[in-house]
Amino acid sequence: MLFSAACERNKDSILAVLQAWLPPGAQVLEVGSGSGQHAVFFARSIPRLAWQTSELSANLTGLGERIALEGSSGLAPGSQIPRPIALDVSAPGDWPHQRFDAVFSANTTHIMPASSVPDLLAGAAGVLASGGLLMLYGPFCDHGIPTAASNVDFDLHLRSLDPAMGVRDAGVISEQARGLGLSPVADVAMPANNRTLIFRRNS
Repeated sequence: MLFSAACERNKDSILAVLQAWLPPGAQVLEVGSGSGQHAVFFARSIPRLAWQTSELSANLTGLGERIALEGSSGLAPGSQIPRPIALDVSAPGDWPHQRFDAVFSANTTHIMPASSVPDLLAGAAGVLASGGLLMLYGPFCDHGIPTAASNVDFDLHLRSLDPAMGVRDAGVISEQARGLGLSPVADVAMPANNRTLIFRRNS
Protein backbone atom coordinates (compact mmCIF):
# COMPACT_ATOMS: atom_id res chain seq x y z
CA MET A 1 0.00 0.00 0.00
CA LEU A 2 0.98 3.61 -0.41
CA PHE A 3 2.72 5.00 2.67
CA SER A 4 3.38 8.61 3.67
CA ALA A 5 5.95 9.31 6.38
CA ALA A 6 4.57 12.85 6.66
CA CYS A 7 1.14 11.48 7.57
CA GLU A 8 2.66 9.45 10.37
CA ARG A 9 4.52 12.48 11.70
CA ASN A 10 1.60 14.92 11.67
CA LYS A 11 -1.44 12.74 12.38
CA ASP A 12 -1.51 13.30 16.14
CA SER A 13 -1.18 17.08 15.96
CA ILE A 14 -3.88 17.28 13.28
CA LEU A 15 -6.13 14.98 15.31
CA ALA A 16 -5.94 17.42 18.22
CA VAL A 17 -7.17 20.23 15.97
CA LEU A 18 -10.00 18.11 14.58
CA GLN A 19 -11.11 17.09 18.07
CA ALA A 20 -11.15 20.74 19.14
CA TRP A 21 -13.11 22.03 16.14
CA LEU A 22 -15.31 19.34 14.60
CA PRO A 23 -18.90 19.04 15.84
CA PRO A 24 -20.08 15.67 17.19
CA GLY A 25 -21.08 13.28 14.42
CA ALA A 26 -19.29 15.34 11.78
CA GLN A 27 -19.45 14.50 8.09
CA VAL A 28 -16.11 15.48 6.57
CA LEU A 29 -14.88 15.62 2.99
CA GLU A 30 -11.11 15.19 2.67
CA VAL A 31 -9.62 16.66 -0.50
CA GLY A 32 -6.45 14.91 -1.63
CA SER A 33 -6.49 11.89 0.67
CA GLY A 34 -3.28 10.41 -0.72
CA SER A 35 -2.41 7.15 1.03
CA GLY A 36 -5.56 7.21 3.18
CA GLN A 37 -3.56 7.02 6.43
CA HIS A 38 -5.19 10.15 7.83
CA ALA A 39 -8.67 8.85 7.07
CA VAL A 40 -8.11 5.56 8.88
CA PHE A 41 -6.37 7.14 11.87
CA PHE A 42 -9.01 9.82 12.38
CA ALA A 43 -11.93 7.41 11.97
CA ARG A 44 -10.32 5.12 14.54
CA SER A 45 -9.89 8.04 16.95
CA ILE A 46 -13.12 10.07 16.67
CA PRO A 47 -16.53 8.47 17.36
CA ARG A 48 -19.43 8.97 14.92
CA LEU A 49 -17.16 10.46 12.27
CA ALA A 50 -18.06 10.03 8.59
CA TRP A 51 -14.84 10.69 6.65
CA GLN A 52 -15.26 10.85 2.87
CA THR A 53 -11.93 10.45 1.11
CA SER A 54 -11.16 11.74 -2.38
CA GLU A 55 -8.32 11.86 -4.88
CA LEU A 56 -7.59 12.60 -8.50
CA SER A 57 -8.90 9.71 -10.58
CA ALA A 58 -5.35 8.67 -11.53
CA ASN A 59 -4.53 8.23 -7.83
CA LEU A 60 -7.64 6.43 -6.66
CA THR A 61 -6.25 2.89 -6.83
CA GLY A 62 -3.71 3.24 -4.03
CA LEU A 63 -6.16 5.11 -1.83
CA GLY A 64 -8.87 2.55 -2.47
CA GLU A 65 -6.60 -0.32 -1.46
CA ARG A 66 -6.04 1.10 2.03
CA ILE A 67 -9.69 1.99 2.57
CA ALA A 68 -10.76 -1.49 1.46
CA LEU A 69 -8.26 -3.19 3.79
CA GLU A 70 -8.36 -0.90 6.83
CA GLY A 71 -11.43 1.28 6.47
CA SER A 72 -14.03 -1.03 7.98
CA SER A 73 -12.34 -2.53 11.06
CA GLY A 74 -11.17 -1.05 14.30
CA LEU A 75 -13.04 2.21 13.77
CA ALA A 76 -14.35 4.30 16.65
CA PRO A 77 -18.00 3.63 17.57
CA GLY A 78 -20.33 4.90 14.85
CA SER A 79 -17.54 6.03 12.52
CA GLN A 80 -17.32 5.12 8.85
CA ILE A 81 -15.13 5.68 5.80
CA PRO A 82 -17.20 5.46 2.60
CA ARG A 83 -15.65 4.36 -0.68
CA PRO A 84 -13.24 7.00 -2.06
CA ILE A 85 -14.46 9.34 -4.77
CA ALA A 86 -12.64 10.98 -7.69
CA LEU A 87 -12.25 14.72 -7.21
CA ASP A 88 -10.39 17.28 -9.28
CA VAL A 89 -10.90 20.59 -7.47
CA SER A 90 -10.93 22.46 -10.79
CA ALA A 91 -13.70 20.30 -12.23
CA PRO A 92 -17.00 21.65 -10.82
CA GLY A 93 -18.82 18.44 -11.74
CA ASP A 94 -16.55 16.36 -9.53
CA TRP A 95 -17.63 17.97 -6.26
CA PRO A 96 -20.20 15.86 -4.34
CA HIS A 97 -23.86 16.85 -4.37
CA GLN A 98 -24.24 16.86 -0.61
CA ARG A 99 -23.42 19.07 2.35
CA PHE A 100 -20.56 18.49 4.77
CA ASP A 101 -19.81 19.81 8.23
CA ALA A 102 -16.17 20.23 7.25
CA VAL A 103 -13.79 20.05 4.31
CA PHE A 104 -10.24 19.06 5.25
CA SER A 105 -7.12 19.07 3.10
CA ALA A 106 -3.51 18.46 4.13
CA ASN A 107 -0.41 19.37 2.14
CA THR A 108 -2.25 20.02 -1.11
CA THR A 109 -2.23 23.79 -1.75
CA HIS A 110 1.52 23.87 -2.39
CA ILE A 111 1.30 20.88 -4.76
CA MET A 112 -1.64 21.97 -6.91
CA PRO A 113 -1.12 24.89 -9.32
CA ALA A 114 -1.70 28.30 -7.77
CA SER A 115 -4.62 28.75 -10.17
CA SER A 116 -6.36 25.74 -8.59
CA VAL A 117 -6.32 27.07 -5.03
CA PRO A 118 -9.31 29.41 -5.62
CA ASP A 119 -11.12 26.40 -7.14
CA LEU A 120 -10.49 24.45 -3.94
CA LEU A 121 -11.92 27.32 -1.88
CA ALA A 122 -14.94 27.75 -4.15
CA GLY A 123 -15.67 24.02 -4.23
CA ALA A 124 -15.44 23.80 -0.46
CA ALA A 125 -17.78 26.77 -0.06
CA GLY A 126 -20.24 25.01 -2.33
CA VAL A 127 -20.40 21.77 -0.34
CA LEU A 128 -20.16 23.12 3.21
CA ALA A 129 -23.27 23.42 5.32
CA SER A 130 -23.97 26.80 6.87
CA GLY A 131 -21.39 27.25 9.62
CA GLY A 132 -19.28 24.44 8.20
CA LEU A 133 -15.48 24.53 8.40
CA LEU A 134 -12.75 24.50 5.79
CA MET A 135 -9.48 23.30 7.33
CA LEU A 136 -6.22 23.60 5.37
CA TYR A 137 -3.04 22.09 6.82
CA GLY A 138 0.44 22.76 5.51
CA PRO A 139 3.21 25.34 5.19
CA PHE A 140 2.20 28.93 4.39
CA CYS A 141 3.83 32.34 4.13
CA ASP A 142 2.25 35.64 5.24
CA HIS A 143 1.78 38.41 2.68
CA GLY A 144 4.93 37.29 0.91
CA ILE A 145 6.96 37.00 4.13
CA PRO A 146 8.30 33.51 4.93
CA THR A 147 7.49 32.27 8.43
CA ALA A 148 10.50 29.94 8.63
CA ALA A 149 13.75 29.34 6.78
CA SER A 150 12.74 25.73 6.17
CA ASN A 151 9.67 26.92 4.28
CA VAL A 152 11.86 29.11 2.05
CA ASP A 153 13.99 26.10 1.17
CA PHE A 154 10.90 23.96 0.63
CA ASP A 155 9.37 26.58 -1.67
CA LEU A 156 12.55 26.72 -3.77
CA HIS A 157 12.62 22.94 -3.96
CA LEU A 158 9.00 22.75 -5.09
CA ARG A 159 9.46 25.39 -7.78
CA SER A 160 12.57 23.58 -9.06
CA LEU A 161 10.39 20.51 -9.60
CA ASP A 162 7.48 22.42 -11.14
CA PRO A 163 7.13 26.22 -11.38
CA ALA A 164 3.37 25.83 -10.80
CA MET A 165 3.99 24.49 -7.29
CA GLY A 166 5.05 26.52 -4.25
CA VAL A 167 4.25 27.49 -0.67
CA ARG A 168 1.08 29.62 -0.74
CA ASP A 169 0.35 32.90 0.97
CA ALA A 170 -2.09 32.62 3.88
CA GLY A 171 -3.07 36.27 3.44
CA VAL A 172 -4.00 35.77 -0.20
CA ILE A 173 -5.93 32.60 0.61
CA SER A 174 -7.84 34.41 3.36
CA GLU A 175 -8.84 37.24 1.02
CA GLN A 176 -9.97 34.77 -1.63
CA ALA A 177 -11.93 32.84 1.00
CA ARG A 178 -13.72 35.96 2.25
CA GLY A 179 -14.92 36.66 -1.26
CA LEU A 180 -16.52 33.21 -1.34
CA GLY A 181 -18.34 33.54 1.98
CA LEU A 182 -15.68 31.79 4.06
CA SER A 183 -14.59 33.77 7.11
CA PRO A 184 -11.15 33.11 8.64
CA VAL A 185 -11.66 32.00 12.26
CA ALA A 186 -8.32 30.45 13.32
CA ASP A 187 -4.71 30.03 12.32
CA VAL A 188 -3.30 27.18 14.39
CA ALA A 189 0.48 26.78 14.69
CA MET A 190 1.55 23.19 14.07
CA PRO A 191 4.86 21.32 14.43
CA ALA A 192 7.59 21.64 11.76
CA ASN A 193 6.55 25.21 10.84
CA ASN A 194 3.18 24.11 9.49
CA ARG A 195 -0.21 25.67 10.21
CA THR A 196 -3.89 24.80 10.02
CA LEU A 197 -5.96 27.60 8.51
CA ILE A 198 -9.62 27.35 9.53
CA PHE A 199 -12.50 29.12 7.77
CA ARG A 200 -16.22 29.08 8.57
CA ARG A 201 -18.91 29.21 5.90
CA ASN A 202 -21.20 32.19 6.47
CA SER A 203 -24.92 31.68 6.92
